[in-house]
Amino acid sequence: MKRWRIPLAAMIAGILIVMVLAMPVKRAFTFTETRTDNPELVYLPIKDDSEFQIRYVHSIFLTNVYETYRVQSDNSLKFLTMRYEDVGIGLPAYAEEEETLSVTKDGIYTLTYKDKVIDSFVLYIGDVDAQLAFRYKGIEKDLKAYLERGHSYEFCVKKLTLYELMKGVNLNGKAKKRTESGTHNGSK
Repeated sequence: MKRWRIPLAAMIAGILIVMVLAMPVKRAFTFTETRTDNPELVYLPIKDDSEFQIRYVHSIFLTNVYETYRVQSDNSLKFLTMRYEDVGIGLPAYAEEEETLSVTKDGIYTLTYKDKVIDSFVLYIGDVDAQLAFRYKGIEKDLKAYLERGHSYEFCVKKLTLYELMKGVNLNGKAKKRTESGTHNGSK
């Protein structure tokens, strides 16, 4: 009977460890690599404020575009506004139904969405030197320092497990260093 106590205790301890590691504990903005068997997870924990921006330089006009979102209580994303300087490819000159478009004296267009809610979106990280940033709580993070160029990432909000927090790359941590070939050190 004594010989079963140690294996049983070890098995119970192992089950408890697995349960703790698999329990969702922290709500975060997540970037999960798509089209791969071993997806990389990059995340940023969410604090009180749920509003954030994606800022990028438009590939043709070479001007900043700001997309502003708010995280809903069910982790969906409400698209609030898009601000830009030029109209054309991807940057509308008129508003659709449930949208309004205004132009300031400085020539800045603001497209406001009435009730556009999505669960997630995919970001393609182009292999060009145009800027791509994530802005949250007054701090801007260069996404190209954390995400692999030429790869796609699904962006969403979800509760991460302790295992995902340990395995993933925190945007509050150090950016990955690039080798001369343009890939990250330690990656594939």
